[in-house]
Amino acid sequence: MEHSPTPRQIIDHLLSKDLFSQWLGIEILEIREGYSRISMTVRPEMLNGFGISHGGIAFSLADSAFAFACNSRNNLSVALDTSINFTKPTYPGDVLTAEATELHNGNSTGLYQISITNQRGHLVAAFKGTCFRTRKKLV
Repeated sequence: MEHSPTPRQIIDHLLSKDLFSQWLGIEILEIREGYSRISMTVRPEMLNGFGISHGGIAFSLADSAFAFACNSRNNLSVALDTSINFTKPTYPGDVLTAEATELHNGNSTGLYQISITNQRGHLVAAFKGTCFRTRKKLV
């Protein structure tokens, strides 16, 4: 009988190959089918010319949470469409947490809402993503 990997094993495998998420310093806080919660700390090299974190940092954190949530069932899934709204700036030392929640789990697509909060619990960005399911296994 074949043993199916757990959502955590799947995402640990994915993260081991994801050098960009590693560079961001992402820590996995919780993974389950269709859900992920991850965090990272904003570093000085992540700032833009205004002294706040570059928008790509929050986007990338959300994108990683999105990828982890939609791949948690071991069905290789890739982004089809994404969007983000920035609500507050973030600064060096801020600890950002992205929480990805599944809104729809279809055979060929999935829809996810990702909220990004800072260490004070303030919403700093809201991300929405649609993924395409390839029906290939990750692990």
